[in-house]
Formats: sequence, structure tokens, C-alpha cells
Amino acid sequence: MAIINGTEAKTITEALGKIEEAKRNTVSEVSLDMARNMGLAVKDSFPGASQVIDRFHVVKLVMEALQHLRVKHRWEAIDKENEQIKQAKQRGEKYSPTILDNGDTLKELLARSRYLLYKTPKELTTNQTKRSAILFRKYPIIEQAYNLTLEFRAIYENATKTIASERLTNWMDKVKQTAIAEFNTVMNSINYHKENILNFFNHRTTNAHAESFNAKVKLFRSNLRGVTKTDFFLFRLEKIFG
Repeated sequence: MAIINGTEAKTITEALGKIEEAKRNTVSEVSLDMARNMGLAVKDSFPGASQVIDRFHVVKLVMEALQHLRVKHRWEAIDKENEQIKQAKQRGEKYSPTILDNGDTLKELLARSRYLLYKTPKELTTNQTKRSAILFRKYPIIEQAYNLTLEFRAIYENATKTIASERLTNWMDKVKQTAIAEFNTVMNSINYHKENILNFFNHRTTNAHAESFNAKVKLFRSNLRGVTKTDFFLFRLEKIFG
């Protein structure tokens, strides 16, 4: 394990270069994210290894596109409500927002739908199911994006590399037919990294343990309200997590 000061490919390569070349040449797979600098560092340090983009990072990218679409519509709803409040004041009237079937206003519906979009339909609570039905009725484009997200996540379930490749191609074709800019952007990024994404299905290699440890380090740093002395911080990390 190494904590490297910097994310430049050159910095990472120099750190990994401390490992004997003979040992580095025995590495057959490296799990990483979609960052270009990481890909370059792996290519230089482990020339015989295939790069495997971990499923977590790919699914996260798709989920972020879905949430970005929700947030965009939320801001539109806020702008529309502010304009309606302004017009009501000009008429000397008190503004009363439209209340939906579940008691939400439109902007509240979009704000409170954040977490239900991370779940599959079977995982939704009764209230979330009701809220999602209203959300999808008001915003069919969000429902379309949600279904695309579910379909993408399903690609990783019990699929061989050949089947996953076919499903991914079909998914990208569906995205091309939509008018959802966020998903077309994600689709282009996935298509660029397609080979390394599909390498996951060779051995289903993941860097989940490293990501979990990274999350613990970030939480530890957050609880300390930041780091003033780096040496002492690294010393504490070694003693607690070593």
C-alpha cells in the first residue's frame, strides 16, 4: 500500500517504480477508475497488465447523470415558482403553491426524490413508490433516464463478457435515440473506455476494498476538521489502520 503525494501520472509512476521491475511484470490485472492519469501510470508501470475499470466508477457516472437531470428540473421549478410569487405580489395577491397528491410542492417533490432514484423499484418504500409515480407522471424524461440507469446496472449482473458487450451496445443505441444530453455525454465517455470496462467481466476484478479504505481515510480526516501536520496525520493513519 502507498499513499502518494499527487495524482500526476509521472508522480505515480515514480512511486510504483520503487517496486522491482520483475515483480511489476508479473501483474496481470489492475483495477482502476476512469481517470486518464491513472491509465497512463498503469501502462508505464505494469506493461503486461490489462486495465479493468471498476464497476463502481462506471455505475456512479450513470447515476450522477440521472441526479444531474433531477437537479436541473428542480432549479427550473424553483425559478418558475419565484416568477409566480413575483407576479402574485404585483397583483397584490398571496401566492399559494400547487400541492400534489402526496403533499409535496413541485420543488419539494424533486428535492425529496433524490434517494429513491438510487433504488430499484423493489427496494422502494410505500411513500417512495407513491412519490416516484407522481415524479414520473410529471417528468417522463426522468422516468426514461431512471429506466436507462436500471438497465445499465443490470448489465453487471450474471453476464459473460460477450453478453455484457452486446447489452452495452444495445444500451448505448437506446441512449442515442433519447434527447437526454446528460446520458449522451455519459455514453460517449463509456464508449471511449469500453474495452477496459468490459475487462471487468474476465474475472470480475474490483478495487472495492481500496475504495472502502479510502472512504475511511476521508472520514477520519473530516472528523479531525482537516490536517495541519501531514507527518503526524500519516503516523496516526499507520497506527490506526496499519
